Amino acid sequence: MSQLSVIGTGVIGNGWIARALAAGWDVVAFDPAPEAQERTRAFVDNAWPSLTRLGLAEGASPERLRFVSDINEAVVGADLIQENVPERLELKQEILAQLDATAPANVLIGSSTSGFKPSDLQLKCTQAPGRVIVAHPFNPVYLLPLVELVGGKATTPEHLATAHDDYKALGMRPLVVRREIEGHIADRLMEALWREALHLVNDGVATTEEVDAAVVYGCGLRWSLMGTFLTFHLAGGEQGMRHMLEQFGPALKLPWTKLEAPELTDELIDRVVEGCEFQAAGRSVATLDRRRDDFLVELLALVENYWPEAEGLEGRI
Repeated sequence: MSQLSVIGTGVIGNGWIARALAAGWDVVAFDPAPEAQERTRAFVDNAWPSLTRLGLAEGASPERLRFVSDINEAVVGADLIQENVPERLELKQEILAQLDATAPANVLIGSSTSGFKPSDLQLKCTQAPGRVIVAHPFNPVYLLPLVELVGGKATTPEHLATAHDDYKALGMRPLVVRREIEGHIADRLMEALWREALHLVNDGVATTEEVDAAVVYGCGLRWSLMGTFLTFHLAGGEQGMRHMLEQFGPALKLPWTKLEAPELTDELIDRVVEGCEFQAAGRSVATLDRRRDDFLVELLALVENYWPEAEGLEGRI
């Protein structure tokens, strides 16, 4: 039996809670926000049908969630601690220092930060700063398996090995990032696409719906299986990536993309918001969550069939 202690129960924190409960873990949660417990239980109820379709571990139950009113109480008995407070460095440092001072030194503390480097998160920790690492997941956490694990200056290979095993026990696909960098790996890639998408809308080239369609029916389908590099490897034909780079490499110098984000003017904000509202077509976020989850459950099963451990990646992710 294992216990996950979750600090902060926003969308990401609640995603960790739902995943851990489905894996048959006990979960202890702390969040000082009013009605946090009510929101979390509603979140878990909405996610549970999808988790049931994926397959629940023996003993899995939403009833194994317990809220506490004291952050120090939250880490009592924890096998793994996950911090999910708002993305403000000073706040994270303060919370992580408190967790580090309270929790036994052998218990790993993962931060869900999407941007900060672990060395910065460790700065105010004095008991066992090396066990404070980045453990960055992706929304919805209870379905998407990738978690980026990043160690800081005080982190040892043993800490990361422990993290790999802990998160794999939650059904995750841990990816150990070779060195710390702001934004880690996946968010840097997503931000590049996001900036370019904003330019396309801002310049009147496409609507939000048209940009999304380009991803959903084009590159996104390939990325689900092969990612960026292997997709381009195939684009080179029998000679693979080398031929692709010889053929299309010079195009990288052409002004096809804009790396800096456009100015977020009121006009651009209105275009983006109105476009997304049109796409949502009056459906609530909870309804769209369920639609996304149903799709991901089927897609995950398909990806697993074509991305077997025999590919030689087991142990690396």
